Amino acid sequence: MASVDRIILGIDPGTTIMGYGLIHVQGQDMKLITLDVLLLTKLSNHADKLKRIFEKTLSIIDTYKPDELAVEAPFYGKNVQSMLKLGRAQGVAMAAALYRDIPIFEYAPKKIKSAITGNGNASKEQVASMLQGLLRIETMPKQLDASDGLAAAVCHYFQKTPLQTGKAYTGWKSFLADNPDRKG
Repeated sequence: MASVDRIILGIDPGTTIMGYGLIHVQGQDMKLITLDVLLLTKLSNHADKLKRIFEKTLSIIDTYKPDELAVEAPFYGKNVQSMLKLGRAQGVAMAAALYRDIPIFEYAPKKIKSAITGNGNASKEQVASMLQGLLRIETMPKQLDASDGLAAAVCHYFQKTPLQTGKAYTGWKSFLADNPDRKG
């Protein structure tokens, strides 16, 4: 079983924008540490982007000392070239975690969305809104890639943390009915 006190780093890999978020888990309590993005738009060379992703991921790891990395798996979207670039971005982020001996957990985008909203087809905005309420975040970043990275971390927390209450919720409304203090 996973440690009772741990830090989880979540990454949404990308070669234009990499989103990331960190949560601190103590028992059943989950708190936001930070969420942000790495903008790679000023770099034109793909190799330079990959190097920057590796360096930034290593810097995040060295700063926050996460115990686990949860990463969003690349998905086949527009074309095979896009998927290859995403896979490389994911690979260098994973390499940074491996370099620091951090266990890696990979989740499909639909799995992450389902864990956060109960709907695997939820929009990025719906995911961000749920995270904002769940973690009591006052202001969300403009780039939804940041909340996507955070969503990977929270999804991992839900997968690896057994609920003490054993209570299942059918959605956000039923959760709030039992937890009125969680309404932002």
